[in-house]
Amino acid sequence: MFAEFFSLSTEQIGILTQIILIDLVLAGDNAIIIGMVASKFPLEQRKKIIFWGIGGAVVLRIILTLLTAYLLQITGLRLIGGLLLLYIVYKLYVDVIKGSDNHDDIKVDNSNFLKAIWTILLADFTMSLDNVLGVAGAAGDHYGLLVFGLILSIVLMATAATLISGWIKKYKWIAWAGLLAILLVAIELIYTDIKILFF
Repeated sequence: MFAEFFSLSTEQIGILTQIILIDLVLAGDNAIIIGMVASKFPLEQRKKIIFWGIGGAVVLRIILTLLTAYLLQITGLRLIGGLLLLYIVYKLYVDVIKGSDNHDDIKVDNSNFLKAIWTILLADFTMSLDNVLGVAGAAGDHYGLLVFGLILSIVLMATAATLISGWIKKYKWIAWAGLLAILLVAIELIYTDIKILFF
């Protein structure tokens, strides 16, 4: 599976670049949500919430990646995936480029540890979906690159997400490059299905 990393074609280098850009732009959200929820609890509970929040996010991301990679092989679902990605591009443009960040809308009940974990998992499910859809769409049937994208997104989320979030706010070109990468994946998914369905 990983043999393709040692003999990357020009096409695969392009796909790898897309995956890295998508991961960079989308990795920050998960860590921000986990940090926000955890900050409303005492220190001893905060560490547990971060641990379980990241652990749950990793499991969700693995399941969603395997499921999405399979579903994107089905004609008709690529079109839906592409349209979803177009919505994600718009949402990212509003949140990241224009700076209208709506993380403050998330309500946290700081009286209950389990409710906090549930809040993180629900938020992470919606945010993992955009990342997984982008990476799986970009990787196509290059499964080695898909696994690389999955591992990279987990590593970035667990370690460098807050740092990357700061970079994106400071250097807008990173956000624009990521947005363009997702847009290209969306157009490719839509075009592939339209070609099969109507021509």
